[in-house]
Amino acid sequence: MSEIYVNEYAAVCNLGTGIDEIFHNALLCRNDFFTFDSDIVKGKTFPLGKVKTELPVIDDFVYNLRCNRLLLHCLKCIDTKGLIEKYGKNRIAVVIGTTNSGADEYEKSGDIRHAQIGNPAGFVKNYLGLSGYCSGISTACTSGIKTFSLAKNLISSGVCDAVIAGAADAVSKTPVFGFHSLEVLSERPCLPFSRNRDGINIGEGAALFVLEKQPAEYAIKVCAIGETSDAYHCATPDPQGIEAARAIELAINDACLKSSNIDYINLHGTGTISNDIMESHAVYKIFEQKTPSSSTKSLTGHCLGAAGGIETALCCAMLDCRINPENYLLPHFYDGLYDESLPCIKLVQKNQKAEKLKYVLNNSFGFGGSNAAMILGRVNG
Repeated sequence: MSEIYVNEYAAVCNLGTGIDEIFHNALLCRNDFFTFDSDIVKGKTFPLGKVKTELPVIDDFVYNLRCNRLLLHCLKCIDTKGLIEKYGKNRIAVVIGTTNSGADEYEKSGDIRHAQIGNPAGFVKNYLGLSGYCSGISTACTSGIKTFSLAKNLISSGVCDAVIAGAADAVSKTPVFGFHSLEVLSERPCLPFSRNRDGINIGEGAALFVLEKQPAEYAIKVCAIGETSDAYHCATPDPQGIEAARAIELAINDACLKSSNIDYINLHGTGTISNDIMESHAVYKIFEQKTPSSSTKSLTGHCLGAAGGIETALCCAMLDCRINPENYLLPHFYDGLYDESLPCIKLVQKNQKAEKLKYVLNNSFGFGGSNAAMILGRVNG
């Protein structure tokens, strides 16, 4: 299968409006980027990872959704004009992951197009005037990484020469009510892998990536993607993390690497009791307590379908010599009280640097037993 490279990328979330700002705010290792909201669930206040910047308005009523406005913010940060000049409008595909699309807008408008999962992908294609392949991806919390898997297949099979891949989700009442009903929504900033963890925070954001067969000067290589599915439970992961571990192993093997080659792991790390049990078992089986790891959801919240995209953008920034010349690792923010009933994994401390930073692993695990693990590699530096 053809190699693909991230030649440009952009992101927006509660940590900032550009990837430089997002990455450097993540390095601060503070959880005060949340907005406390008491308007959605009566009598309850929840921290939400809301984007505070003013977003561009979309003139077309069909596409004027908050998730698309987040995507438009990212589109304005990448050179789409140069990409179109290079390949033409019919040789660029669009693949966008999401879970909510315009659920809240649909509640007000009644226009079914606002609730369609393919709406964000359709917006990007329509906005850029493209005429090639276009698809939405919705596999719960793995959506952001699954877009890379489809993009890799599209390029390797000759369907297109480049893909604009990404993910977007906006804070919506639907997941807030849903996770609250499951009793896994925390009323404080989440604490992944802590003995005191009690659930997730909902966040929002978007990330976009320009994927091509030939690397640009500061490209990040998409080395491999491992995908598996559980047959365990629709909303609770297998506590032993068997298929999650297999997804990681598939990625490592496909990249022709060993576990010792992985220099950092971006954990799914939601902060729920069951997810952290599963992921700690999966990671320990392969890496023991050897590989620096962290969850950034204690900083951004869980951005659902956009989570894998935003966390991939953070991993790209960490590998990007222009943004991170000193090889800082993304820190793990929590109360420092590791749950001793879990297999022990090596969590990154604030201001920790890597002696070597060549390959990183990004984990995403979703409802329905969807597992995805992607390895990214530094090309230069």
